[in-house]
Amino acid sequence: MLYRASELTDFCKQVFIQLGLPADDAAIAADSLVRADLEGNESHGMSRLSIYAKRIQEGRISANPAIVCESFGSILKVDGDNGLGQIVSYRAIKRAIVMVQEGGIAGVFIRNSNHFGTAAYFCQQACMDNIAVIAMTNSPPGIPPWGGKKAFFGTNPIAFGFPLRNEPPVIIDMSSSVVARGKIIMADKTGEAIPLGWAMDESGKETADPAAALRGAVLPLGGAKGYALAMAIEIMCGVLSGAAYGPHVNNLYKDGDSAANVGHSFILLDISRWMAVEHYFDIMEEFLREVKDVPKAAGVDEIHYPGERRHAKYAARSVAGIHISQEVVNELTQLGEDLKVVFPKGEPSV
Repeated sequence: MLYRASELTDFCKQVFIQLGLPADDAAIAADSLVRADLEGNESHGMSRLSIYAKRIQEGRISANPAIVCESFGSILKVDGDNGLGQIVSYRAIKRAIVMVQEGGIAGVFIRNSNHFGTAAYFCQQACMDNIAVIAMTNSPPGIPPWGGKKAFFGTNPIAFGFPLRNEPPVIIDMSSSVVARGKIIMADKTGEAIPLGWAMDESGKETADPAAALRGAVLPLGGAKGYALAMAIEIMCGVLSGAAYGPHVNNLYKDGDSAANVGHSFILLDISRWMAVEHYFDIMEEFLREVKDVPKAAGVDEIHYPGERRHAKYAARSVAGIHISQEVVNELTQLGEDLKVVFPKGEPSV
């Protein structure tokens, strides 16, 4: 079924309000989830709403956290009080943007948070103010150490955001694993097999069964290099922030766990401290022109920069609508009935 972004956003916002979130926070969380679907990142979109709702109802995620921010020079330390990762990170980013405009650079370290959706979302927030950013988060165990067969590190994404003058920002958002664990969760929901090379089962053998993969481990991106990247992000987000790390980060999808204590970190750079922003834009435009002018391989019509196709999907789906699988529609319909919020009817996919 196809759904209008505005209808999904309103539904999502009303669900969060019914769960006890203040209206402003509900709007931020809803925007993050729907934007993920608009950009083609369905594993981090509306499919996450039901599990968020369940954990908020259980008290495993705080609906109205008392977020504490402490600044020390160019460092911002944040205690998220077990709030939704989107809310905690959005509040921290907005505070850090003010700091970076005053001091040129800011490092943000967050503890006591939860899954924050797509890292790209926070890169986009910074880029709107002509701030470059590096965003990282840890997550529940998903990747084994190189040579191991049991998950230890999270799939730990890292993202970079670089603003442009008239075009969508350069957004590089990648997991430390071959694939985001959320895609395996989505495949398990829809009953689809996953490609070999994505994950291993509990015995350490590659598997195409998403359920076996979720009991096992996701393979690191680039072998030992992905393992090393996951470790670096774990240190940045878990150790330096004072959050949980590795196997001590609890799983949103595992019943009976206590608060996740996810950690995030952001590094923000005020471009104007390095050069005039208009000069930076000139250089970036020339740089990307040269990238796109590289001779193309057979069958390639255009070379895209990271973030360009994401924006193209956003534009197309803003007009055509967002496809939601029947399994997720059923979940959301039931969630709406439980909370007295009507899920939109949608339109048949052509």
